[in-house]
Amino acid sequence: MAQRFEFIVEDPVGLYAGPASQLVDCVKQLYSHMTLRYNNKEVNLKSTMGVLSLGIPAKAKIEIIAEGEDEKRAIEIVKDKIIELNISSIED
Repeated sequence: MAQRFEFIVEDPVGLYAGPASQLVDCVKQLYSHMTLRYNNKEVNLKSTMGVLSLGIPAKAKIEIIAEGEDEKRAIEIVKDKIIELNISSIED
């Protein structure tokens, strides 16, 4: 069963190239299919161009979906990276 979580982008610039590419690099090591959903659009979270194509601004509500053999671990890794990059301070 797919794992998912939502968060609000707190960075005042939004999800820009630097953090987006670091987030993508982080998930490329994972086996699960990773999807980022924003504003009724979905992109592969393993694609920097896909993520940047969404033009995600500050205060945007984002959903991350992981589907695959390491989906629970994948969600935890993504949460940790989002906090590390100061994209959002996720609260469980």
